[in-house]
Amino acid sequence: MVGLGTWLTLDVSDEKQALVDAVVGAAFEEGVRLVDSSPMYGRAERALGRALEQRRNEAFVATKIWTPSVDDGRAQFEAQLGYFGGRVELEQVHNLVAWEAHLDWLEKERDTGRIAHLGATHYSPAAFGELERVMRSGRIEAIQIPFNPREREVEARILPLAEELGLGVIVMRPLGEGDLMPGPDPRDLEPLGVQTWAQALLKWCLSDSRVTAAIPATANPVHARENAKAGSPPWFGPEERKLVETLAR
Repeated sequence: MVGLGTWLTLDVSDEKQALVDAVVGAAFEEGVRLVDSSPMYGRAERALGRALEQRRNEAFVATKIWTPSVDDGRAQFEAQLGYFGGRVELEQVHNLVAWEAHLDWLEKERDTGRIAHLGATHYSPAAFGELERVMRSGRIEAIQIPFNPREREVEARILPLAEELGLGVIVMRPLGEGDLMPGPDPRDLEPLGVQTWAQALLKWCLSDSRVTAAIPATANPVHARENAKAGSPPWFGPEERKLVETLAR
């Protein structure tokens, strides 16, 4: 249930590939299988693909199409096939850019087997009305949205609708893109049974039964290991979630 995001953290030069290998290796050793990227993230897709070479069959690769142009979208997809061994498990329309036009050709790629599932993402509550329209279209199987103790707009309509439609939910920004860090005194975490504040935030997300997975990004192998440990029970009940919300203020 804990994956590995790549926004900002894995957009690195070839000279730093060893660091990417170490982060991905640490995550996978702790049971991570979901990885997420995008053409928007610069060199992250290429670096991630290299790190996955020896473990590609273990990985569930989620990436995105991010362009208003269908031709450019197809070019992005062909590059992804090169990075990720000829297939993508979840192809998402990034920030709903030209989503109708892209889904027309992405559905055909899904039919060929080069894509397993289709999804859509958006980071802004201002776009959630349009995201609802995509969700109701029946054309996607998953969404990716922001969710953490300070960003809870999805609780109003998006999460209930995802549950109603049976859509997978991937949480971006579970750590608030760093805004929620470094967090409270470690002693305040003792009632939660976690070792780190990041684990508390991840368990807060994952304890919502409508959430499928969360994808914290990191360039630190130690943090990748620590984050992965939040992906198994016991989950937080209402009291533990309320404590996390209080500590996050």
